[in-house]
This record gives sequence, C-alpha cells and structure tokens, in this order.
Amino acid sequence: MDFSNKSVLVTGAGAGIGRKTAIMLAEKGAKVAVNSLTSKNGEETLKMVRNAGAAGIYIQGDVSIAADAERMVIETVKAFGKIDVLINNAGTVLPGRVDNMSEEDFDKTMQVNVKGSFLVSKYAVLEMKKWGGGVIVFVASVAALKGITDRSAYSASKGALVSLTRAMAADYMKENIRVNCVCPGTTYTPSLEARIQAFPDPEAARIEFINRQPMGRLGKDEEIAHAILFACCDEAAFMNGSIITIDGGATI
Repeated sequence: MDFSNKSVLVTGAGAGIGRKTAIMLAEKGAKVAVNSLTSKNGEETLKMVRNAGAAGIYIQGDVSIAADAERMVIETVKAFGKIDVLINNAGTVLPGRVDNMSEEDFDKTMQVNVKGSFLVSKYAVLEMKKWGGGVIVFVASVAALKGITDRSAYSASKGALVSLTRAMAADYMKENIRVNCVCPGTTYTPSLEARIQAFPDPEAARIEFINRQPMGRLGKDEEIAHAILFACCDEAAFMNGSIITIDGGATI
C-alpha cells in the first residue's frame, strides 16, 4: 500500500487505533492531519507522524460541533491542497442498558459517534467532489454486528455507522467517492486500559476481557490500523460499501 501524495484526515488520532493509523499512513507516504480533542495527545501523535518522515498538522476540535468539523476539513485542505481520505475514528464508549442509562449519556454517545462522523463526512464530501473523488472509512465496532451486554447506546451508534456506510457508498459511487467501514473487536488501547482500571478488581476484569475473546487475546491497534489502511488504499479500489470485521472471531 502506497499513500504517497495522499492527504488524509484522521479524527480521534490522539491515542489507540487512531494514533496507530495516523503513524502507519505517515510511514506509507501520506500527509496526515491529526485531530484530537486533547491537545497534548494530538501533539504527541503529530510528533510521531513527523518522525516517520511525513508532513503533518494537528487540528484540535470536537467532531460533534459543526464548526469544528468544518474547520478540520478546511485546515486539512489549506495545509495539503486537498483531502483524499477521511478516517472517521473519533468516538466514545459509555456503558449502560436501556433501563439504567441516562439520557445525557445516550445523547453524548450519539452526538460523538454518529453526528460527529456525519458532520466531518459532510464537509469532506464537499471537498472531495471538487477533486474528483476520495475515500471515507468509518471505524465502527463488532458491537454493531452482535449483541454485547451493557452497551446499548454504543451498539446503536456503531450500527448507525454501518448503515451510513452503505447509504453513502450508494449516494456517491458515481462521484468516485468510496465509503467503507471497519468493525474491530475488543482491542487493547489506552481507552480500554482506563476502563479496566475503573473496575474494583482491574486484573480480574482484564482476565474477563481476554477470556471472552474466541482467539484468547485482545486485538492490537496495529492490526486494526492495517484493516483501515486496506479499506482506503488504491489497491482495494473495487471495495465500496464494505463492512470489514476484524474481531478475533467474535462474530463467528
């Protein structure tokens, strides 16, 4: 996979899957716009992108705010001349069942995971049309494809991304804009580690997370990043509207 001369915006790139994706894109020649809500994390990722020999910028912003979403795309185009690829990775994981989840947590989940992805995609599509096409990748979850306990809003939000992927692929196919979706299983990231540490017995929780994986281990951020890169590379140009599961066998 070669991303030389490609301009890529990665949302939620301050840590975990987003950071690894940004770094791997940089290693393969892309110019990378790094978005993160947290400036410290975003600047750290930007440094890694530049250390990989790539041009890069950092854009602080909240994907769920329209003005921020538009600015991310505008600043990417201003820095690199165009936007070829958008990786919609920003998201939040708030636990809860329908009967015990607060309305506020439900709304936040939908605002970040669904509305945020919609907004950044909206402005990216407007730019991609000017340059003859592009690729958008949504990072959803295995939770979109199977029932997972205590993740009602999260599952619903990721399911929405699966449907949005197919709708957008159909809408923009003739304008040479491909749209694909990657659905990771449980992956070891700083976010997961923070959730593990929040349990009364973190080590017991860690073992439980691992034991429920069919392959007996958690996913690695680089494994998910490889799938994301494949979903937007030129070598897979016949892939459009596809839902890629990389879940360690969880949906078998």
